[in-house]
Amino acid sequence: MLSQLPQLGASPLLVAHRGASFDAPENTVASVKLAWVQWADAAEVDIHLTRDGQIVVIHDKSTKRTAGIDLQVATQDWSTLQSLEVGAWKSDAFKGEPLPLLKDVLAQVPAEKRLFIEIKCPSEVLPHLEKVVLASGLHPRQTVFIAFDWETIAKTKRLFPDRDCFWLSGFKQDESSGRWQPQPEEVIQKALEAKVDGIDVYYGGPVDRAFVEAAHEKGLEVHTYTVNDPADARRLMEAGVDGITTDRPGFLREQLGLDDSGK
Repeated sequence: MLSQLPQLGASPLLVAHRGASFDAPENTVASVKLAWVQWADAAEVDIHLTRDGQIVVIHDKSTKRTAGIDLQVATQDWSTLQSLEVGAWKSDAFKGEPLPLLKDVLAQVPAEKRLFIEIKCPSEVLPHLEKVVLASGLHPRQTVFIAFDWETIAKTKRLFPDRDCFWLSGFKQDESSGRWQPQPEEVIQKALEAKVDGIDVYYGGPVDRAFVEAAHEKGLEVHTYTVNDPADARRLMEAGVDGITTDRPGFLREQLGLDDSGK
């Protein structure tokens, strides 16, 4: 039931980065299914659009790293890509794991879980994304959209006003001055201008209680990526973040002393 979804503010949510990607090949049905076994509250996957309008779950523009064949997703039809194997690079145990479509992954989301969908391709994917997501039958709260491209996430929020959209942002620190770029207040302001629901930021940046509280005061959630060290996760929990993305959801949940309901 939808009521079983973790309550916002009671977490942080543990989001499995590209599925349970420490143990299974990233961005596959296998990694997403393992995320639920490892007590993740949500799984995160990346998407690209094929030439013939199919949405493929893959991080890179090319299939070379995970399939061993250098094909640019955007220039290929699904009929060419659908036979690719993307599990053997991780281990022989996953040999034969197919490259999935987004609809295949959406079909694996239980009623009490969420899927974070990172849009890695241009915004031309959005009409196709709308069709696939609506056809999945998932409740609006179960799908979350994230993107680094500011224009893309702003457009996504306009297309999906009833679904959470978070703007992704990294941080870089000047070695001489110690000043962060972008500044925390800039990230919050840009998210407000995009009219999104929150920000999803690099955990190693200036993510402290003051930053989180400033975002919360503006009605923005604060999520962080990609956290595998329990010490980092504890610091973020103390800062009050709403979500932690990790390659190892089961390990992190155990290390943080959380039960399988996130308490």
